[in-house]
Amino acid sequence: MTTPPPIKFLLVDDLESNLLALSGLLQREGLELLTARSGPDALELLLVHEFALAFIDVQMPEMSGFELAETMRSTERTREVPIIFLTAGAVDSQHRIRGYETGAVDFLTKPIDPHNLLNKAATFFQLARQRQELAWSNARLAEADRSKNEFLAMLAHELRNPLAPLRNAAELLEMPEASAEERTESRRILTRQIENMSRMIDDLLDVSRITEGKISLHKEPVALAAILTAATNLTRSACIARQQQLVLELPTEPVFLTADATRLEQVFGNLLSNASKYSGDRSKITVSAKRTSSREAAISVHDDGVGIAPELLPRVFELFVQASRTLDRAHGGLGIGLTLVQRLVHLHGGSVEARSEGLGHGAEFIVRLPVMISAPSMPAPVTSASLEEPRRILIVDDNTDSAHSLARLQARRGHVTRTAFTGPDALAAAAEFLPEIVLLDIGLPGMDGFEVARHMKGLSSLRGVFIIAMSGYGSDEDRVKAKAAGFDEYMVKPVNLEELHKHLRARV
Repeated sequence: MTTPPPIKFLLVDDLESNLLALSGLLQREGLELLTARSGPDALELLLVHEFALAFIDVQMPEMSGFELAETMRSTERTREVPIIFLTAGAVDSQHRIRGYETGAVDFLTKPIDPHNLLNKAATFFQLARQRQELAWSNARLAEADRSKNEFLAMLAHELRNPLAPLRNAAELLEMPEASAEERTESRRILTRQIENMSRMIDDLLDVSRITEGKISLHKEPVALAAILTAATNLTRSACIARQQQLVLELPTEPVFLTADATRLEQVFGNLLSNASKYSGDRSKITVSAKRTSSREAAISVHDDGVGIAPELLPRVFELFVQASRTLDRAHGGLGIGLTLVQRLVHLHGGSVEARSEGLGHGAEFIVRLPVMISAPSMPAPVTSASLEEPRRILIVDDNTDSAHSLARLQARRGHVTRTAFTGPDALAAAAEFLPEIVLLDIGLPGMDGFEVARHMKGLSSLRGVFIIAMSGYGSDEDRVKAKAAGFDEYMVKPVNLEELHKHLRARV
């Protein structure tokens, strides 16, 4: 949180010595004392500043303290300023009545008791600070509400964007007269747009999990070069399409991390995706990594694109801050990618910073990560696995399109498949079909996937069946619940086919 502005008190007395004494007693951190030696001087200050309290001497030439208070009460701007009168004489009932009529909250008699003065001042200081904090909190809530509404509008916009090319590509594939080239391109469009939608949904879920502390890293020794190579390979096709030059500069000596390789690929994939998105055609993007000390490596992702506006630079990692560097959303996006980058880097014990000389001057993101002091003993390379052996696979999903399309894909790979769309139908099909693998949707109507899995695991005829959960949810709690119900693996929809094939190959 930024440092709050100081609370201001006004001190009015025609004697300089009295003002100095008051200032000396009241001075404290967070409090600004402004002084005036006459009523007119005080009014000038009141027109410019917001005061939490005014100490006003009653006996002053030209304009008395009571007259100053009456003027303050007649003006909208100063009407609510609390007043404590200071007087050298005895305060009779008539003076008190007049003082309270002008809005006084108290009288202090000179010579002033320091303890009494400080107690009263502290009360008004705390009240002003609380009002300030409440106003700040309300402003933050209003800003959060505005950001939330903008984000929901962006989310609707960004999720609708892929629907048009998806529909167009599907329509084109339905046309008998479509050429082989048009069909190939349509299939590529379908794949790209589905991946885009999946990535957005995954990012949203990841940010939610990290915010709630429900994400865990699967750390193991990994080469930094392997992570950066994988991330650049993911982005290279987008760069080639825009004739962008993507340069990867790796350390001369191997650098190893104890890290979750998949999550770090996500970090650098997001940074590279941003660099490509915000750079023009035929621009240059450079990824350079070096070991800066025995315990740290620095990785820079630099582009010569649109740059980052100075007012946005301190906020680029904030959740729901639109990532459009020109603030016009011309490049789209949900504004959560950089938030995810920062939080994943922090989970790895590292840091990330953004640099830019301003709009039109490109941008650089520098990630610093702890490294292993010595190289680990890496496991022997695994040879490429052959295609999985033919299996009997039961696919259970209440979305019939999803079930049928997945069944056709697996049949093309030589498997024998059967589909079911409800829990009871799945149990009946399993008893007859005796599957080796079951791909089971958790969110079935009526009898859900958890109950179906428990029934299947209890049947002697299905002893050894391998059940893979399919779900739109991917939290750690969901995975634990699935494991307890008897699921052997857990996959988030849309199912990653390569990951599925790895599971099938592992069932040799």
